[in-house]
Amino acid sequence: MGIEGVEKRYALLLACKDSEYVKEVYGGYFHVFVKTFGEKGERWDLFRVVEGEFPEMNEIEKYDGFVVSGSPFDAYGNEYWILELCLLLKTLDAMRKKVLGICFGHQVLCRALGGKVGKAWSGWDIGLRKVRIVKDFSPCAFLDDLDDFPPALSIIECHQDEVWEVPLGAEVIAISDKTGVEMFTIGDHILGIQERICRRCKVEIADSRTGPEMLGKDMQDVSQGEIEQLIFSLTLGS
Repeated sequence: MGIEGVEKRYALLLACKDSEYVKEVYGGYFHVFVKTFGEKGERWDLFRVVEGEFPEMNEIEKYDGFVVSGSPFDAYGNEYWILELCLLLKTLDAMRKKVLGICFGHQVLCRALGGKVGKAWSGWDIGLRKVRIVKDFSPCAFLDDLDDFPPALSIIECHQDEVWEVPLGAEVIAISDKTGVEMFTIGDHILGIQERICRRCKVEIADSRTGPEMLGKDMQDVSQGEIEQLIFSLTLGS
């Protein structure tokens, strides 16, 4: 994802505002993403797209890749910044820039490139799900470092929107019983992942949006750490 010997440079397109908790504990979501995805020797820049902050077109070529975060907004909404984000994502695809979309990012990436997204037909997906990886999918640069990709993953889901139809030329590489498009790729430069990739952290279990009626039977055997991870993911909700 860059020229050998040259500093790799990435950008986070942040589609949500920092919560007070994350600002206090981590200094903002930017630091959470960099700790999760960043490696030594890389440069990461932050663009708060939710507040209308975007990279200049003449800056884009400088970047090796982009990450689009989760968001409480609907990926199919018509807020000005969402429409501008869609235009940027189309440009990045045309330039074959590497783009990783997570949750809202997964959905808005799909929308921008010609797919369809909307409210999940079966309602909220909250709980522990088994996500099955499709066999023999095409090579993707994001997954090159994985020597042995597992046939299935157990993932805590929390979303009410989903991809209905992937863009032309996209390949669905992961599915679950409740969500038909958990992951998709386009070529070797686009990767969308429905669920957030979050660092485990200590949060208050008393969050008003995590009552027992929302967690479902699948959560009975989930560990305390996994529940904390779920609640933290709700702050990025989509």
